[in-house]
Amino acid sequence: MNFRLLTLIACLLTGISQALWAADGTTQFQTFLKDLDTLQAEFRQTIQRPDEDTVYATNGIFYLKRPGQLRWEYEDPATQVIVADGKRIWLHDIELEQVSHRSQKAALEGTPAQLLSGTGPIDEDFELLEQGESDGLTWLELIPKEKDAQFAKVRLGLLENELQRMEMHDSFGQITRFIFYNIARNPALSTELFVFVPPPQIDLIGDL
Repeated sequence: MNFRLLTLIACLLTGISQALWAADGTTQFQTFLKDLDTLQAEFRQTIQRPDEDTVYATNGIFYLKRPGQLRWEYEDPATQVIVADGKRIWLHDIELEQVSHRSQKAALEGTPAQLLSGTGPIDEDFELLEQGESDGLTWLELIPKEKDAQFAKVRLGLLENELQRMEMHDSFGQITRFIFYNIARNPALSTELFVFVPPPQIDLIGDL
């Protein structure tokens, strides 16, 4: 047996061994959520609308405090702040000088935000489908069990038990993608991050 053949066999065996030992997407995501209290990460978000070549991109920073509290700060091109305080979700469009709000439970039903901020079993609200490996990540697809969910499916890309990417596909064919980086697990976060007080003399739009 020549050297090249031996090298090829060794590479194949190594690949098989890694595949056998690599945790699937469900296991990695469950490990990611285990003992997760807070999270901070920068992100790049892109939106691909059906039948359009243009990709809309924005950047920002994300904060999570479980259970039920989230904060998204969009920095470019439009400055917006989204705060989920556990009861209501607030969207402050700084340029438009407008604040909209609604019930957090209704707003986040069947969304990745509900998945990340909740503490119940992930298969309680989603059907889990393994998608294998692609782009160096292990992918997990989640189908909301709620019929009126805002998204048809959500895809999570994981690496070594950490969430790296997230894709949200709605029923109209629009795909919203997130890439997370500079991720900090369980940092000390101020409670003020998850409190929103509407500025005075601002347009306030929302339900009761």
